[in-house]
Amino acid sequence: MNEIILETPRLYLKVITPTLIHHLFNTQTVEEICAFFGLNEQGYQKYKEMHQKGMETYQLSFLFFLLIDKTTRLPIGDCGFHTWNKKHSRAELFYLLKEDSFKQKGFMTEALPYVLKYGFDKMNLNRVEALIAQWNEPSLRLISKYGFTKEGVMLKDYFENNNFEDSICYSLLRSEFAIKN
Repeated sequence: MNEIILETPRLYLKVITPTLIHHLFNTQTVEEICAFFGLNEQGYQKYKEMHQKGMETYQLSFLFFLLIDKTTRLPIGDCGFHTWNKKHSRAELFYLLKEDSFKQKGFMTEALPYVLKYGFDKMNLNRVEALIAQWNEPSLRLISKYGFTKEGVMLKDYFENNNFEDSICYSLLRSEFAIKN
């Protein structure tokens, strides 16, 4: 399999696709899969379920990057696109850091322009959406650095902790990203 890796000053960004996940589950042990992704048992079960139940439809897929710390060579988070609609050239942005100790160190600020550029240039995205809870100040600050535009509120859009929460919808168009980068 061709491995795509981008490099930032402190991170390696290793591309993850449904094809790669299937390949890993068909050729690697549980321990090797957990080490590759930096997973605990719960995380392993999530990927196993994705592998078994499917991750793509006729029009929808995902692509994300595993963020690997150059110093420790360990995975510290993910950043990429889900709900990737190839026909309409749009996807929803997501990102997460595996532990609180990785937060507030600028890792996502460092990774995000590389991920967005890859999305616009290599995935042919025209639109990237970000759906963010109103209380999530760090995410709101992060996307504001890259020129995302607030479009509105999606009421009761997100189910978390047995509650439906609103999402604020933001977007970034290829033309807007190209102007700033």
